[in-house]
Amino acid sequence: MKVVNRIALAWQLAVTAAAVSQSKFVSLDSYFNNKAFGVYPGQTSFDALNQSYPDPSIIGINGTYTSTHTGVVYNFPGYRGPVLPDNVVCEGQTIIVPREKYFSASMLVTSDVQLSTVSGNVTYTYSDNSTLVSELRSLPWWAFLTINRGEIIFPYRYTHNDTNFNTSHIFEYTAALNPNKTLHSITLPVTTNTTTGRLHIFSISLWESTAPSAQVQFVRPTQKWTESGNQIVEVTINNPGTSCIAGTGVNLSLSMAGVQTLEPGNIKRLCPGDQKRVNIGINGTANGTATVVLNYTHSIQHQTYPHTLSLGLTEWTSELSSLSQHESPEWFDDAKFGIMIHWGPYSVPGWGNSTPYESYAEWFWWYTTHRAADKSDTYDYRLRTFGPDWNYDDSFPSFTASNFSPKAWVDLIAASGAKYFVLTTKHHDGFALFDTKNTTNRSSLHYGPRRDLVSELFTASSLHHPFLKRGTYFSLPEWFNPDFGPYGFAELPGNTSTSWPGIIARNPYTGLNEPYTGRIPVTDFITDVMVPQMSILAHKYSTDIMWCDCGAANGTASFASEWFNSARADNRQVTINSRCGVAEVSDFDTPEYATFSSAQLRKWESNMGMDPYSYGFNRATGWQGYMNASTVVRDLVDMVSKNGNFLLDVGPRADGSIVEREERELRRAGEWIRGHGEAVFGTRIWWVRSEGVGVRVGSSHGAEMEVRFTQTNEAFYLLFLGEPGNKVFVDAPVPLLEGDRVVVVRGDGVEEREVEWEGSAAEGFTFTVPEGAWNGEEFCWVLKVVYVA
Repeated sequence: MKVVNRIALAWQLAVTAAAVSQSKFVSLDSYFNNKAFGVYPGQTSFDALNQSYPDPSIIGINGTYTSTHTGVVYNFPGYRGPVLPDNVVCEGQTIIVPREKYFSASMLVTSDVQLSTVSGNVTYTYSDNSTLVSELRSLPWWAFLTINRGEIIFPYRYTHNDTNFNTSHIFEYTAALNPNKTLHSITLPVTTNTTTGRLHIFSISLWESTAPSAQVQFVRPTQKWTESGNQIVEVTINNPGTSCIAGTGVNLSLSMAGVQTLEPGNIKRLCPGDQKRVNIGINGTANGTATVVLNYTHSIQHQTYPHTLSLGLTEWTSELSSLSQHESPEWFDDAKFGIMIHWGPYSVPGWGNSTPYESYAEWFWWYTTHRAADKSDTYDYRLRTFGPDWNYDDSFPSFTASNFSPKAWVDLIAASGAKYFVLTTKHHDGFALFDTKNTTNRSSLHYGPRRDLVSELFTASSLHHPFLKRGTYFSLPEWFNPDFGPYGFAELPGNTSTSWPGIIARNPYTGLNEPYTGRIPVTDFITDVMVPQMSILAHKYSTDIMWCDCGAANGTASFASEWFNSARADNRQVTINSRCGVAEVSDFDTPEYATFSSAQLRKWESNMGMDPYSYGFNRATGWQGYMNASTVVRDLVDMVSKNGNFLLDVGPRADGSIVEREERELRRAGEWIRGHGEAVFGTRIWWVRSEGVGVRVGSSHGAEMEVRFTQTNEAFYLLFLGEPGNKVFVDAPVPLLEGDRVVVVRGDGVEEREVEWEGSAAEGFTFTVPEGAWNGEEFCWVLKVVYVA
């Protein structure tokens, strides 16, 4: 093969001792145009409603802040008195920076409208007038159901006249820069609409490029452990140099009194401008500074990490500082693809209307009793289908599960290529599919099927597909349980807001109270129903994933600490999502029907239905409306390239049968997923970029297709979301060196076909695929760079 401008492997290092490079602050004082921090309600006007954050000193931030996930140090403005502004509303300002070479740019950012995620492009301009464009994106600064978790969490916020104890947040963003170019300026996006939301920047830090090759940026002890039981310490390594680390790569260990590195980490390939996070396994306890030892083939480099490290696995407590250290385990980060199942009495009416008037079918009961919010006209459907005297609980006898085959379900999940599943064990209607003991009789053991459906499915999974991790969706509140009344809430003002009122529902036609069948009156809903049921799922059913929903008032902190300790004693690494009502108890974010344009720092999992806009079975959805296999694969690949998992929902009918279209497309997608799994499962994001464009060479029309990138320690993958043809050009600095092999990844067991290539990281790469190598491939076409050089 012909190689243009081959990258030399000149990465040999002498034995050295180096300190970790520090962040360089960018002064924003002259750009500040908004005041975010106050000391009493109404003092400042961070948003259009005259709301604000409290003084950061209440959470111990005074002058500087060090990120808990990147190690970047920020010059944090904090409270500056009653007048001085303290943040920048993005209005297209160009910020001049000290002219040096930087590895990355990081910002503390937020958006200022509830429920509005705001994004815009940041332009980085170098001294040679070349530019780099990166998406700056932020979740809203607060959310009623505590669904967000920022890098900085405040326990409350000020409204114009009160203190509101929903948490408020500031998020972190990082962009990869070209470490071999001198940065001149940063141009912010224009986000000035107070209705849709504005982006606010509090601080900018630039990470300096000073090391000749491998540079330790951050050492982060975790509370996770390896299969051998050793504590995982995550080390972030940059390459700000001019040549690639290749060959056998570099081994990493930690040198510190009181601990041993029993499982060194390894980075086989790290090219200029790239960053990787590598796990090492240590044993022991210590508190102090450490040295990271980078062992190359011919040399050893010691980099002193000057910040204090506290090493050792500790007991979980209900203190937020303890719970905030919990995070998604490695198996979850590796799993990538899961199946969600919404199934309950709402599957009997099974109706949410058609797009664009479709609503979640599982919300049927709520919509029929909240006409102001009923865009799907469930009110008329219920009347003409069931008559005026029918109540929601009259659906229980028809929720039969007569065609429910637990083995067939788990067989389908395995055939789809998924590595885990999440079953809706109790939705907002309060009807449980598991043995709720003495907390309620409103369950499938007492009504409808009169079976423990969760136990049947979990048992079938453990017998027939033990590799599948098992999760439990659990609604913390119940819409119409009067015992929830003291905690009842509406998410937004007005009668169209989604709400969990905690009062008995009224039949919308007769005006009479509807029954709440099976309820056992209790003294306190949280202590007598919510937490005991979560504990049952955790211990009796040994759930791997506690997938909460709609956490407002809750008992999550005490539950989580007990569950985490119990799971550790059993050598199980469990995980909990972002909807349990405590911002610090949040291993991963859970956006609905969403994906992003760039990789996210925090682990996330997008959940969406195969139905266009419903999780429960919706009989109004036509055959063509369901997600097809091509979209399943495309969405999965897109999410994985950006640090996400894909939780794809199916809604069975009341008898337990699954819509034929859903089953067919799941199996079709599964053929691709299982056949190309090496490019998906166990991979990690590429720090440099997650998206790219491929161009078919010699094509007269339709020449471009989207490309996504994933990697393991042994290989790099290019995933084309369109037929790339026999010759394709990719303008990306792929970590490809002379001597490496490029092959076509096929899902049908056909022998790998080697691909010719030419190009360079600076100019892009052209790949020539042998005639017929793509035959039979569909949905997504994959090339694999095998690290040999």
